[in-house]
Amino acid sequence: MDSDLLDCLVVGGGPAGMTAAIYLARYRRRALVVDANDSRAAWIPRSHNHAGFPDGINGVDLLARMSAQARHFGARVERADVERIDRDGDRFTAEVAGRAVAARTVLLATGVVNRRPAMDPAEHARAMARGHLRYCPVCDGYEVIDRSIGVLGADGHGVAEALFLRTYSEDVTLLPARYADVDARDRERLSRSNIRLIEPRVHQLRTGERCIEAELADGTTLRFDTLYAALGSDARTDLAVALGCALSDGGGIVADAHQATSAPGVWVAGDVAEGLDQISVAMGHAAVAATAIHNQLRAEDGLAR
Repeated sequence: MDSDLLDCLVVGGGPAGMTAAIYLARYRRRALVVDANDSRAAWIPRSHNHAGFPDGINGVDLLARMSAQARHFGARVERADVERIDRDGDRFTAEVAGRAVAARTVLLATGVVNRRPAMDPAEHARAMARGHLRYCPVCDGYEVIDRSIGVLGADGHGVAEALFLRTYSEDVTLLPARYADVDARDRERLSRSNIRLIEPRVHQLRTGERCIEAELADGTTLRFDTLYAALGSDARTDLAVALGCALSDGGGIVADAHQATSAPGVWVAGDVAEGLDQISVAMGHAAVAATAIHNQLRAEDGLAR
């Protein structure tokens, strides 16, 4: 067998990609993770809902630990972009940093991109680090119990997020992208839950030492302990589409119970797959996908019963 041929090319170095690499390496598979260094996990100042870390763990630290563990067992991790992947019979050829990489299988763990509020990048980073700007109430709603919470929303997604956060605080305010997008039924639901609905659009967001400020179009300034950006996200599916993977109505990659996509030889794990966007879910996807990949390769090599 070609010594340069990978058993699996893993695209994406977030929790899903790194977990897959750990499993594949421990299955004694030749795996390469190509990491573009833009995992959303790196944004996390401190996660308190990741099992095994009761005092929390920083997202960058978590990724570094996972990468070191994958390397320890023999996986290769390379910081680069995968420009394209082509199918060549039952093999794949990827363009990585100007060279061709051949693999028997592909695991897509490319993640999604959050739609950010209009903020200077440095201001956005400060707001995230201080916990004044957040994106995932499932991840960290517990950390804002009884705080003043703003939700910067788009369409019904903002309404749903505001109602979800009502579990944690009695002080929740929805600042919709457009007031007209909130229909009468949703306004009634918000009113029943004592969630304030603001009509003027947000003109500017500023973060300070203790709060985040939302300056409205009418000149009013509102202050919140934390603001959730409920603007949606976009899945990174360019490679998947080019390989022929089916997408769901929501834009994620469709997978079966073993995380196999509709394209033979291609698996998916993490937030780019259809499902709950959580680190624990991404890791579960990866464990299932890596095991399925290993078993399929065993069968192709005549080693499975």
